[in-house]
Parts: sequence; structure tokens; C-alpha cells
Amino acid sequence: MKRQLKLMLSTALLLQVAITGVALADEAKPLAGQHLSVLLPPWGTLPKDMTDSFTAKTGIILDTQTLGWDDIHTKIVTSTVANTAPGDATEVDWSWVGQFGASKWYQPLDGLVAADAIADTPTAKIFTYDGKLLAVPYNNDFRVLIYNKTQLTKAGISAAPKTPDELLKAAKAIKNAKIATYPIGLPLSATEGTSTTWYLLTKAFGGDLFDKDFKPLFVDPKSGGYKALSFEIQALKDGLIDPAMTGLKDVEVQELFKSGKISFDIAGWAGNLAVYADASKSQVANDVAAALMPSTTGATRTIGLPEAIGIPTASTNSKTAAAFINWMLEPETEIGSFKSLGNLPPRLSVLKQLNSEGALKDGDVLLAQAAAVEPLFAQGTPGWYPEFSSAVATAINQAAKGQLTVDQAVQQIAEAAKTASQE
Repeated sequence: MKRQLKLMLSTALLLQVAITGVALADEAKPLAGQHLSVLLPPWGTLPKDMTDSFTAKTGIILDTQTLGWDDIHTKIVTSTVANTAPGDATEVDWSWVGQFGASKWYQPLDGLVAADAIADTPTAKIFTYDGKLLAVPYNNDFRVLIYNKTQLTKAGISAAPKTPDELLKAAKAIKNAKIATYPIGLPLSATEGTSTTWYLLTKAFGGDLFDKDFKPLFVDPKSGGYKALSFEIQALKDGLIDPAMTGLKDVEVQELFKSGKISFDIAGWAGNLAVYADASKSQVANDVAAALMPSTTGATRTIGLPEAIGIPTASTNSKTAAAFINWMLEPETEIGSFKSLGNLPPRLSVLKQLNSEGALKDGDVLLAQAAAVEPLFAQGTPGWYPEFSSAVATAINQAAKGQLTVDQAVQQIAEAAKTASQE
């Protein structure tokens, strides 16, 4: 009888331990079993082994959809107008903050994400609208000149160009030596990448897009913006840029650089250095190098164009989405994203850690360029930016196809800015 009683007590104890274990597991993963839809571009979509680790840690089941940058913006707009969520957590580009903030399309993240991680992420302030945090950066995107140093050496060029004129001279030498047919890579299609390349070159030529009152500064032939567009069109006419660029996006230009078909990725994403230097992903892994953006003023200038993740107001899964965003902010995740996708960590401490470990390709150049990063709009990104940028891309595409002169293109852009800002 005693033996049977002991057996019953032991069984009851084991059952209690098992139940307690389940309860503790549930408490450790309160969101286990819930589904989360995530909408990101290719460069933000993490590999399966990383997302599997997120599921293992939280129990949340991810449904990841990958679309092009322009397609994501279209989906967000159409879904929101229809009062549906495009995803529970989605891409939020720096350029969309004004539009999304004014329309209240995204939920404030204050209190939902780790405050110490945000304090360690300087570019988070770019995603603040009316004092509220709308999204959290997942990459530290700024632009730097990326070039094929082996091709330059073969053409007798010993150093990276420091001015736009030196860049053109180097490209002509490479073309004349038949090392690359079209040495300069930059998009000229009617897409965002075309617009941002022109913005960057405007800085390189010592200019800015607008004054403090958003009056266009690019219509004067002596302005940086006018000279930047003239530079692009002249390089195209001189056969230094492939005419096919009128139909290519920035990501397609990057593929051409990886294959060794172009010598300069002018609007190079700083994080892409890691991808270009990866022999499993690039044919120029031993040839790639970075240099400070050329400038006519003697001081390099560049723009920061970070991308982030936010939660649409129409989403009903705010807690699961916040859990995913917090996981994206973890140092281990940022390092994994850098190693697999080339996304430079937005957290300053993580970026410095990688550089101290020698993990950054041309890390000293990257840190020096990062110190020169400027916001595109000192006043903050206006709500009418998407309309303006679309007009920029369209006008540049038309100029590249010979449908507009440079003068006509900048006048068209200026008029579009005026119209967009008054709507």
C-alpha cells in the first residue's frame, strides 16, 4: 500500500512539474503560435536561418513577403486607402516619414521598443514625426564611392578620383583601354534610385536641393543640381554610361558591378561593400574598394538614406510586430544582417564593434564618410516628398532618353516641387 502511495505521489509530482514547465514556457513565450506578416525589400529580408531563430526564441510564426522598394510603397498606399494593413510590420523609408506621419498611417512606437537601443541608434530621429517615433532603422544607409581598384590599376590610375572631373577622366581611361565598355554605373530609370543618385551628385557639386523655405536651388546652370544632371547626361552621351541604364533600377546596377561590367558604383550603398567583397556573391570580391565621395569643394559630402520598420495603424498585431522590431535591434541580429545582407548596423555601438574587430571592408573610409553624412532635407522630409521624387525620376529618365534637355528637366522638376508643396 505504501509503495502504491509513493508511486501515486511521484506521478502527481512529475505531473505538477510538467504543468509548471508548460506554464513557464508559455510565460517565456507569451506570443507563441501567433502569426506575423512582414513586408520588406530584398535587402531587408533576412535569411531563413535567422528568422527561424526568431521563431524559436519567441514562438511567433513569420509570414515574410519580399517586394521591390517602389512596389512596397504602392502597396502601402493602396492598402491603407482601403483601410487594410499591408503587413503587420513593414518597410518605412526615410522619405516616407512626412507622408505617413501627416496621414497617421503608422502607429507611434514610443514605449513599444527598447529605449536604450533607440538611444544607441542616431538615425532613429529621422523617423520621428511630430515628436513621435514612427519606425526603427534596420540599416545605416549612407552613400560612398565604390570602385573596382583592379580595373583602375590596369588603366594606369593609381588612386580613386577625388573630384567629379577626375572621375570622368578615370572612366574615359578605362573605356579607352577596353577594360570596361561602360565604366560608370548609375540608374536612369523612372525609379527612386535615379532620384537619390542625383541628390547625391548635387551634394558632390557643392549644392543643395532647396533653401530653408523649400525654394528650388537647382534651376540655375551654376547650381550643384544643374551641374549634377549635366554630368549624368554628358557621361551618357560620351558612352561612359550604358544606355540600358534608362531601364535599370539601382539593385540591377549593383549586379552589374558584382559581375565586373562596370568600374564605378557612384551611389554605392556603404553596406554593399560587404556583399561586393564576398566571393560567394560577387565576381569582384578581390577587386572592390571604397573611397570618399568626390567633391568640387575639397570636402566630401554624402547623404544618409536609412530604412526602417514600422507598424501600420491598421495592423491588429502590434505586440508581435513590436517583438520583431525589438529582435531586429538586438546586436546579434544586426551583425547577422550585416554578414548576410550587407546592412550596416544602425546601432553605433555595434558598428564600432565590427570596425574594431576588422570586420568592415575599408572600415576607416566608411567611418570617415559616415562623419560627413547630411540629411537630404535639413528641415525634415516634407510630406510631399514622394510626389517630388517621382517627378525627379521621371524628368531624369526623359532627359536620359533625349526627350528633354537638362534645362527643361530641372524646370519640370522645379514646377513639380511647387505643385506638390501646395497640394
